[in-house]
Amino acid sequence: MIQRDYLIIGGGIGGASVCQGIRRYDKRGSVTLISTEIFPPYKRWILSKSFLREKDPQLKKLQEPDEHWYQANKIETRFGTVVTQFNIDRRLAVLANGESIEFNKACLAMGSRPVRPPVAGVGLGNVIYLRTIRDALALREMANLEKTVMVVGGGLLACEAAASLRMMKLKVSLMHRDSYLLNRYVDPETGGWLTEYFTKHGITMLMGESLNGFEGKTILRNVQTKSGDRHPAGLAVVACGAEPNLDLVRNTPLAGPHGSPVTDYLETEEKGIYAIGDLAFYPDRVMGGVRRQTHWDNARDQGVIAGANMTGKKRIRYEQIPYFWSEMFDLHLDCVGDFSVLPTRIDLRGAYAKKKFVARYYQGEKLRAILLCQQTPREVEAAKKELRHALGK
Repeated sequence: MIQRDYLIIGGGIGGASVCQGIRRYDKRGSVTLISTEIFPPYKRWILSKSFLREKDPQLKKLQEPDEHWYQANKIETRFGTVVTQFNIDRRLAVLANGESIEFNKACLAMGSRPVRPPVAGVGLGNVIYLRTIRDALALREMANLEKTVMVVGGGLLACEAAASLRMMKLKVSLMHRDSYLLNRYVDPETGGWLTEYFTKHGITMLMGESLNGFEGKTILRNVQTKSGDRHPAGLAVVACGAEPNLDLVRNTPLAGPHGSPVTDYLETEEKGIYAIGDLAFYPDRVMGGVRRQTHWDNARDQGVIAGANMTGKKRIRYEQIPYFWSEMFDLHLDCVGDFSVLPTRIDLRGAYAKKKFVARYYQGEKLRAILLCQQTPREVEAAKKELRHALGK
């Protein structure tokens, strides 16, 4: 039986940050990090951006921290390893190779997996679900052979991938069931402007269209819409959302309908077991309510805090303003606050035509979110402070 003070399951930026948080306050405790991926934790957010476009991407540059950090800080890493059982009562994790790890404290950081639409052909060759380095490498290779690509989805990942593929000179179409891009986050006017921006960059926009299936014997040849149209495509990128990887703890108190419920210290109701990142359904002490965030900055910050709390040397609440950012073509967007509900009033400063603006989103008289386009890091930090002040935090 292997015994560890700390066990982290999940090798994304969240899991890596938990290790950093632990080592900040406990230099000696035994730590094991387990990941199903064969690569050390890396900057997943870059896969849909510059990584796709670079002629010779360096995998080591994606690592954060680099793999030598784990050795220097005596973190045992087990990459390419699957946890098959997680016993809460016995504080025991069983690995696919039959080994068992008994732990004092654990953190669930398994992230999420792409949603596969319930249509025919989702398993065809050349249908890519962009989540891992392997997915990105496969997409790069296919993009060298197939020049006609269909992107399915209208969220951040779909938009970023479509923009990158178009910048690689591919013939790109984008299918989205809503009438404008980023409809989960932005208002109709901003979304309409962004949709038109993609059109101007040569992407064929199939807005208001729903996917009916992928056609082909072994390799994709056509993408069919529910309206009956067939669009030739040798390659498809499907970005229809993600769902938390909670199968390991399904039917336990660690898995709820919206993620893994945690306190504002990121601890589950099972004392000593924490959950972070795409899994954590946490009370938002700044914006109010309970939410689950699926963005890189959120996973990194939560990991550091959970790691510190696991040591018992610190007791830190997670009280961050929700934040994420995106790049599409030459646009840089920063999103500060709660974009989950459409605003009742928008205050726009700047102009879409100049590709430089700040949009403040209000619910009644209360400021809830700020969207920034082509603004400096200093202005983004100022927006976070402005929102905290407006919320009385």
